[in-house]
Amino acid sequence: MIDAVHEDGSPERLAIDTIRTLSMDAVQKANSGHPGTPMALAPVAYTLWSKYLRYDPSTPDWPNRDRFVLSVGHASMLLYSVLHLAGVREIDADGNPTGAPAVSLDDIKQFRQLSSKTPGHPEYRMTTGVETTTGPLGQGCGNSVGMAIAERALAERFNRDGFRLFDFDVYVFCGDGDMMEGISSEAASTAGHLKLSNLCWVYDSNHISIEGSTDLAFDEDVGKRFEAYGWNVIHVDDANDCESFGKAIESFKATDDRPTFIVVHSIIGWGSPRAGSEKAHGEALGEDNVRKTKQAYGWPEDAQFLVPDGVAEHFHKAIADRGGPAREQWEALFARYKSSFPTEAAELDLLRQGKLPEGWQQALPSFPADEKGLASRESSGKVLNAIAAKVPMLIGGAADLSPSTKTDIKDAGSFEAGSYGGRNMHFGVREHAMGSIANGMALCYLRSYTGTFLVFADYMRAPIRLASIMELPVIFVFTHDSIGVGEDGPTHQPIEHLATLRAIPGLDTIRPGDANEVAVAWKVALEHTNEPTALILSRQAITTLDRSKYASAEGLEKGGYIVGDCDGEPEVILIGTGSELQMVAAAHEKLTADGIRSRLVSLPSWYLFEKQDQAYRESVLPRSVRSRLAVEQAGSLGWDRYVGADGGTITMSTFGASAPIAKLQEKFGFSVDNICATARKLMEKNA
Repeated sequence: MIDAVHEDGSPERLAIDTIRTLSMDAVQKANSGHPGTPMALAPVAYTLWSKYLRYDPSTPDWPNRDRFVLSVGHASMLLYSVLHLAGVREIDADGNPTGAPAVSLDDIKQFRQLSSKTPGHPEYRMTTGVETTTGPLGQGCGNSVGMAIAERALAERFNRDGFRLFDFDVYVFCGDGDMMEGISSEAASTAGHLKLSNLCWVYDSNHISIEGSTDLAFDEDVGKRFEAYGWNVIHVDDANDCESFGKAIESFKATDDRPTFIVVHSIIGWGSPRAGSEKAHGEALGEDNVRKTKQAYGWPEDAQFLVPDGVAEHFHKAIADRGGPAREQWEALFARYKSSFPTEAAELDLLRQGKLPEGWQQALPSFPADEKGLASRESSGKVLNAIAAKVPMLIGGAADLSPSTKTDIKDAGSFEAGSYGGRNMHFGVREHAMGSIANGMALCYLRSYTGTFLVFADYMRAPIRLASIMELPVIFVFTHDSIGVGEDGPTHQPIEHLATLRAIPGLDTIRPGDANEVAVAWKVALEHTNEPTALILSRQAITTLDRSKYASAEGLEKGGYIVGDCDGEPEVILIGTGSELQMVAAAHEKLTADGIRSRLVSLPSWYLFEKQDQAYRESVLPRSVRSRLAVEQAGSLGWDRYVGADGGTITMSTFGASAPIAKLQEKFGFSVDNICATARKLMEKNA
């Protein structure tokens, strides 16, 4: 079988086979990786990049470039080979060009090696040209929907007559594994509902997965499924037929009322004696098979990492001759835009820098002392709306729960098909895709947030984790944070979820203890530029502490702080978070009235507290005070680091129960009397 379009030796065929052989050689040298998909999709990648993708290799971060997402992240060598041959130039962490190639030939030779720019799966921030980290299958599909949403939102916000700043397209390579993952179905359904005609998924239908033929577990008609989602579905019978694939892309570009799904039929590892086998998908071919495969391509069989003369120049020129002028025209357009619309241009510049409008913090509300108080989800909604008035590209929503999570921005409209200027997203009951979509939005300048109940954090753990890996400042709002959910019972009462979120490196998990801590928590979350935040909020009302009596809630910015204290060294330290802070404060007052030297500590963010120096942490939780009691309606895991071997906790060791909140708190020991009694026992034990 030979290329159906290009003759052997043509620049096109040489470029395609160079992508294939670089991928084979890198996987073989590493003795690790997936060569089959890069080999099969090389003609498709070549055609898309050389003829259609609007991209300037010299300036790979210009805002209106088309986005290319490799959701089949295990096929990373396909992307690395393309970035190398395209001559994409490196940009450093500060956004400045270094003059070096994004992916050199030496980088390819270091595929999957420590500290290389060519890790096993593409990683955002590590390798210029990688638009998102796609590890778990399906995540790139979800991210792409967020990117397409961002283009529509940016266009609505900034485009003006004669100034079309944003009209980029988003392309995705996905495979059978992506199609099996539920997140892709959630994301595709969302994209179809929103009629995102700037989104094109290219589905590599090769009928192979790690275990073997997909017939073992997967035999549905995927194209018909996407037709049901409202997508434009096109079939390309042979991945080597570049002309037919080009026509499919042209059909996508001509479609303005729905996303496009191109089903490309390929034979994995084309040209390999193992073609069509799971071996070509999941491991190196072996030196003998590499030689035979190269021979089938008409390639020097003993040559390794060969880039024939003229191939890189041909591929780079094909991309740069189109992308370079497009980028230059955009920059000239933006220069004129600055003169005509200086306010909007300044706002866009801030977005590109990851900064917020000056003075936005002045919008933060403060809350008077109130014994009845507010549920922290309620105060969060008030804070969100106050901030949103000053931060126009703060956009988000909930997984069909905005009335409960209080995540609506009032009078800001809904983001819907035909109404892309709205700021309220309706993700439907699709928590997993919601998280991934929010990540994609953040990758394209938006300040995105999501909302659902804390117990459903399980459904979106992968995108939360990936937000941390990519250092994206997404805000994940979680309400209904404890057994305070009440009658809904154990299935809706999160117990272990705080511990699992706190375990994610780089995620700031904040559980504020009253309305003023909520305001500071939102401030902290928006000031984060390189880390996501999980805001953990209550369903039930919690007391707004009297800050004329207690320390300022600004102490939350350090993660933990002394709220109320005693004269001299405390005999006992009481630690609370979230809705439990109010009862811990009451217990502190009671113990103080009884002559016990008690210290009240709020510890809403372990992440921020651990960032403080040892002297500060010691000032809040001195090691000399052994009697420490933490109170939290969640599991005890992790609290030992703060209460020590001689301290204790009042926490949850079961999954809760279905009952009114007062009955639950009594049953599980969350009462002022029990806190005081437990504190006294600790003091007696440590005396």
